[in-house]
Amino acid sequence: MSSSSRSQLTPPSSALPPWIDEERWITVQRREPGAFVYAVRTTGVFCRPGCPSRLPRREHVRFFDHCDAAAKAGFRPCKRCQPDGPGLAALHAETVARACRILQRAEPPPKLLELAQAVGMSPYHLHRIFTGITGLTPKAYAAAHRAERLRRILPGACSVTEAIYEAGYTSSGRFYADSSKQLGMQPGISRQYGRDELIRFSIGACALGVALVAASDKGVCAVFLGDDARSLEEELQRRFQKARRLRAGPEFDRIVSAVLRLVEEPGSDPNLPLDLRGTAFQQKVWQALQRIPAGNTVSYAEIACKIGKPGSARAVAGACAANSLALLVPCHRVVHQEGSLSGYRWGVNRKQALLDRERRDAGRPQ
Repeated sequence: MSSSSRSQLTPPSSALPPWIDEERWITVQRREPGAFVYAVRTTGVFCRPGCPSRLPRREHVRFFDHCDAAAKAGFRPCKRCQPDGPGLAALHAETVARACRILQRAEPPPKLLELAQAVGMSPYHLHRIFTGITGLTPKAYAAAHRAERLRRILPGACSVTEAIYEAGYTSSGRFYADSSKQLGMQPGISRQYGRDELIRFSIGACALGVALVAASDKGVCAVFLGDDARSLEEELQRRFQKARRLRAGPEFDRIVSAVLRLVEEPGSDPNLPLDLRGTAFQQKVWQALQRIPAGNTVSYAEIACKIGKPGSARAVAGACAANSLALLVPCHRVVHQEGSLSGYRWGVNRKQALLDRERRDAGRPQ
């Protein structure tokens, strides 16, 4: 088919406001993903916006909402970006999954350049999509995987040093320097699931049911909500299996009262030290949650942007689910993009009740 006849078949882009085509052209120039395809009249080919092929001249380009429209206009799919094949998001997800498997198997983990060569992508592009999907850089992902392996190995190892090398660390020096951040406690303590660490706790009633508040020497390390005291104490036991757990006396009442006051007075400041235990990514999410004012809600995607990890909404949801400090780290203020409630570790009904109380206190419509 000649370029003139192809031009006659191509529907005019004037059906849409001109600025839409200009926005699409900017997307093509930046080789970013987009929900459309573009066709080149001089080649007769249509491509995804992120296609690595040579950039065409603007006057030769036409835009289509989907592949079928481009094919009906007489264009054929590009063999490089395969716009009629699996979606770009699916291809990126598969590439990142392959990279994760390599990072999990390799000892020591490969450098970014080596990893990019193994999956057939440039280091810059791999770093960008890996971080966007997982919420972690490849280096941080490898470190988190090693730390998780170490947590599993430590209890049965003859020594901490043996466990460190078996988990894939090439030296113990840097590990010991960062061990508290990576494991949430010193390795000797983690090896025994918290043995020799004292966890004081108290259980009380509140408007949301029963609450357990626990603290280490560093600060409040757990706030659980539930329907009965026994199940909450069992959850504390699972989290700190071999720590010394001690029911606190009256001196602990001030801490419990400050925490539970957040149920009746959502805007109050308990001014308590926190012992947050999680990965670097989880810590960023939890810190962002603490900055959400009472009576307000944000989406998982908004939190991802706030911590500089756009595209990591799923990872943000995982960090919210891993939060062990109900009320103090207000994960109940995170909702779906359209505003509907998502899951909540301590029950969606409690999440709704907390939000209703906060909105009423702030004078917002419920």
